[in-house]
Amino acid sequence: MATTQSNPQERTARELLTQDRPLFLGVDGDGAAHYWDSYEFAVAIVSADGDTERVVLAETPFETLAEWCEYTRGERGWDIGPHVGGSLVGDLVRGVEA
Repeated sequence: MATTQSNPQERTARELLTQDRPLFLGVDGDGAAHYWDSYEFAVAIVSADGDTERVVLAETPFETLAEWCEYTRGERGWDIGPHVGGSLVGDLVRGVEA
């Protein structure tokens, strides 16, 4: 039987967020992975060396996940992602923003 193993950054993000399986957004230019929790409307940021940050969008000037991703693009860039566009993910983001 096959099992899926989460990577260490995802396991750490799960500890910071309510949602059991947060959505992987991408890896920024500094190598930190970003995970989205739609229950809390929060992003967990986990660096490669294990430093963590939890950002609740209501406590920032950003109203949407898309705004957060654009901010991150400007501050750190994205090496991978962000995965917040197209089909299912796009529908989810639009639904949350509505």
